[in-house]
Amino acid sequence: MVYSVLQERIMTEPYGTEGEVFKFSFFLVLCNRLLTASLAVACLLVHRQDVTPVAPFYSYAAISMSNVVATTCQYEALKFVSFPVQTLGKCAKMIPVMVWGTLIMRKRYGKRDYALAVLITAGCAAFAMTGSLRSKRAAAGLSANLYGLALMLGYLAFDGFTSTFQDKLFRGYQMTIYNQILYVNLFSALFSFLGLLTSGQVGEALSFVLRHPESMGSIFMLSLAATTGQLFIVHTIKTFGALLFATVMTTRQFLSILVSCALFGHPLTLGQWAGTSVVFGVLYYKTIASRAAKLAGSSQPLKARVITAGI
Repeated sequence: MVYSVLQERIMTEPYGTEGEVFKFSFFLVLCNRLLTASLAVACLLVHRQDVTPVAPFYSYAAISMSNVVATTCQYEALKFVSFPVQTLGKCAKMIPVMVWGTLIMRKRYGKRDYALAVLITAGCAAFAMTGSLRSKRAAAGLSANLYGLALMLGYLAFDGFTSTFQDKLFRGYQMTIYNQILYVNLFSALFSFLGLLTSGQVGEALSFVLRHPESMGSIFMLSLAATTGQLFIVHTIKTFGALLFATVMTTRQFLSILVSCALFGHPLTLGQWAGTSVVFGVLYYKTIASRAAKLAGSSQPLKARVITAGI
């Protein structure tokens, strides 16, 4: 919740008397990844675990590259579409995960998975077709909406690839979660910095935070929220299982939309609330159905599972 509010605050609300808006997504990703890598090093040292890389560097780099692109698309989308649109779009994550799972992992999914994917798509389409999509500071017109939606499609495609490729690459290596977090985030920080350099935004980003030092506080808190969020995900799945994690994350996303509408004044139409209800209803049904199948017994062959929630 804190991450969601800070993300919208940084990317959409003005700073200072001149009303400057922060627009340096690569800088956000860089700060986030550096803090996460630092915490991962601390955890490795505290738990006396191996700090040296376990997998080849290209394995970490491939995951980092797609993760940086996905996260940058997520931040950039807020310049063109509202936070509720961005959050609801992220709920469609199971669709690209299924596509990548089929192409990369040769997984097979059941009819129910495809039916749920269609319903989520229908809910997102209903949301998009029944009300305004654009951010408060985006230019009016169809092009801004289309560009924002294209960025969200980019986020979904690369984020789905990240999780699927991560599963494939690290399956053959015995590594701790902190080791994986450390090297993935180090490469992500490198790619983010290269993105800043090639876009010529290093000086602009530093100049902005010097003119508006309060923005650096928000950026630090955003990075801290993202870092603790990663650790929360690991702890929740390890302690309580993926089903409870999916329920918690679905609830968080729904509450994030409600909080965003209240704090930042995003009016949603009746049709958009209906589309939102369809999407979250399907996600809750999927979690409940998965739990029922698990309780029914583990004698049935395992089918490919789709994790639909994430930061």
